[in-house]
Amino acid sequence: MHIAPLSPEDPTELGGYELLGRIGHGGMGQVYLGESPGGEPAAVKVIKPSVVDSETRQRFAQEVEILKTVWGARVAALLDADAEADPPWLATEYVEGLDLSRHVGSHGPLPALLTASLGATLAEALATVHKQGLLHRDLKPANVLLGPNGPKIIDFGLAVFAESSVSLTSPNTVVGTPSCMPPEQANGERPLTPAVDVYALGAVLLFAASGHLPYRADNIHVLFHQVVDATIAPDLSGVPEELVPLLTAMLAHRAQDRPALDDVVRQCRALIEAQGLKVAQARRKLTSYTAAPAHLLDELLAVPRAGTSSKVPSEAATAPADAPPARQGPAVPAPSSQQPLVPPPAAPGRPDRMSADTPAAPSTDRTGQAAARGAVPEQAAARTAARSKDRGDAGRRSLRHSAQARITAQRLREAYAASTPF
Repeated sequence: MHIAPLSPEDPTELGGYELLGRIGHGGMGQVYLGESPGGEPAAVKVIKPSVVDSETRQRFAQEVEILKTVWGARVAALLDADAEADPPWLATEYVEGLDLSRHVGSHGPLPALLTASLGATLAEALATVHKQGLLHRDLKPANVLLGPNGPKIIDFGLAVFAESSVSLTSPNTVVGTPSCMPPEQANGERPLTPAVDVYALGAVLLFAASGHLPYRADNIHVLFHQVVDATIAPDLSGVPEELVPLLTAMLAHRAQDRPALDDVVRQCRALIEAQGLKVAQARRKLTSYTAAPAHLLDELLAVPRAGTSSKVPSEAATAPADAPPARQGPAVPAPSSQQPLVPPPAAPGRPDRMSADTPAAPSTDRTGQAAARGAVPEQAAARTAARSKDRGDAGRRSLRHSAQARITAQRLREAYAASTPF
């Protein structure tokens, strides 16, 4: 997740949360990275003063009340809110990681196995929300965060009660993201049903597997026409063959032709098990594949030590200010998405010859023996110095590289442990 610095016009504190940077914005407000007095990170959403009026406050208060009822392991939780404050704000759980849109844009589409795992996870999460009598209504790649403990759904600002025809918006107003919107929502039909989220999830999985959405057009009116025209099929180009039947069903034009979320979970499980894995194993693979390599929050909060450079590489993890000092040696970059999280094991029977944990072999050189006894003649010392000039630099470099390798391995193990959800 990109974190931008605060501008001079931004507040530095809201509701006890210290604001540290910007992590998103929209037409109605700004989202900040905040920190509670106890050090808990949070995403703090604030309504812009320029758009605050009685109607906006009412809608914001409704959003807060809805978020209070939404729960689940795959949903970013509401932490606190004040719809009567000036400006109104709410704080939700901060998920450290890229959203699906940014991840696919940076790293390309997910393999079929990981897309199926993402589908099972998100379908189960949405089913839990639907059991609470709610619909998301605006599920899209940008609203799926790929955190260190797996994907989470955010932004229930457009959520409405499934059994009600009352919307948070004015009658006959279409609100949402057209590229992920089912035909009935684009046509302004009421009431909406859980099938709208099934369609949107299909669009999200299509994007995850192929890098594009069901319909694409530069003009929004053309895009709406494509969505509502039953004769124009969604674009499934680039989708792995095994995913085509499921995505075709989820993106069906008629709501009644789409599968239920429980059926989506079952079909995703079948795809995973057909490749010889259990669902939990596939989810761990998904998390390992998508988790951000750099600890962005630590990077933002890091305080440079005296005598060190204040520059922080964009792809490097930075230790917290209160972390114990590392062993002597050059700085080691954090593992990137292109590097394995765990270094490959050494070949059997070939220990690191320069490991500091391995005692050096005793020298058979008489001069060396004399040196050990502390009685080196001047000529022997000269010969020893000459040999050291030829070999010492190489030996010191090897020892230094061995120490760096141990530090690297330890940090990689720590990074792996921090990003593994088990």
